[in-house]
Amino acid sequence: MVRASREFQVFVKPIGPVCNLNCSYCYYLKKEHLYPKAEPFRMPEEILEEYIIQHIEASPERVIRFSWHGGEPTLLGLDYFHKIVALQRRHQPPDQFIANGIQTNGVLLDEAWCRFFAAEGFTVGLSLDGPKEIHDRFRVTKDQKPTHKQAIRGYKLLRKHHIYTDILCVVNAYNVRFPLQVYRFFKQINARYINFLPMVEHQPNTEGAVSSLSVPSQAWGTFLCTIFDEWIDRDIGRVKVQIFEEAARTAFNQEHSLCIFRPTCGDIPVVEHNGDFYSCDHFVDTEHQLGNIKETQLVKLLESPAQIAFGKAKLETLPHYCRECEVKVMCNGACPKDRFLKTRDGEQGLNYLCAGYKRFFTHCQPFVSMVAAQWSKETKPDPVNPSG
Repeated sequence: MVRASREFQVFVKPIGPVCNLNCSYCYYLKKEHLYPKAEPFRMPEEILEEYIIQHIEASPERVIRFSWHGGEPTLLGLDYFHKIVALQRRHQPPDQFIANGIQTNGVLLDEAWCRFFAAEGFTVGLSLDGPKEIHDRFRVTKDQKPTHKQAIRGYKLLRKHHIYTDILCVVNAYNVRFPLQVYRFFKQINARYINFLPMVEHQPNTEGAVSSLSVPSQAWGTFLCTIFDEWIDRDIGRVKVQIFEEAARTAFNQEHSLCIFRPTCGDIPVVEHNGDFYSCDHFVDTEHQLGNIKETQLVKLLESPAQIAFGKAKLETLPHYCRECEVKVMCNGACPKDRFLKTRDGEQGLNYLCAGYKRFFTHCQPFVSMVAAQWSKETKPDPVNPSG
């Protein structure tokens, strides 16, 4: 049995891009056009089982992590997920442990779903963009109805059943103007884990133009700095904000856990409902469709020259401006999908969000340096008694 040479995470899409919502900024709904209209967007059981087997066999770590995405995966129904865990148990090696995570809009969650998540140890990522008047501006149903009430109902059920829940907040051109209102709302509902995801939609065939919903770069930096100042003053140890955690990792010389800040990428591919393998969630297109797990084993796709080249391209195409940046270790050029600007020297590959990231990482640098100094002091051997 051949295992992957490195740890990986797959965003598996058992229902493809199908969703019960019609969020204005969603980039995945349009992926339906990659498949024939008559094709059902539901992963057949034989492909589901084959995927689970191949994922388990490829995993090099003791903990085997599955990430169920969409679209909206809860549309498959609870019985489908009972089938998933039954298949996982059937094929789980005795010396490894399986952990499941699911990303959801929360609208369909009920007591049965939450009892299942609690019993099976699922972690949940819940999409929530802030208080009602902010969330409902873009996160709506197919007939343009608001969804905040249903999402909060789902969130409260998750909390009731003590399920680890990570809030995923898309920061767009509107809610970026209200950083404290958004952050304080999350604190009000006792959110403990928050991930802010900047919305960037590059207009095709343009020199760096973005859609009107895209977050402005400088505003993104202001948003993060404003929340960071409140977090450092009041919430350290109480609230985990992913980008703050990523910045702090550099104090301990730890590898980034978030792919966009790693020097290279390619460790989080997509497996679609029919078994198609794509290089990344943001590169689900014909160019980056590298095969299908029905014909080529998952581990071979993960280790394929094309996938390795995709990951290395992030570092190899990093502009000199970024290579010489004082906060490079925190950013590493960020997500390749957003690297469509030119530097002042005319070099291609500058991230659209560069100004915002640079402002934030520079702003938090004194805190990170303080943490690094404290850690170094605590871990430095006593010169009198080096053994401690």
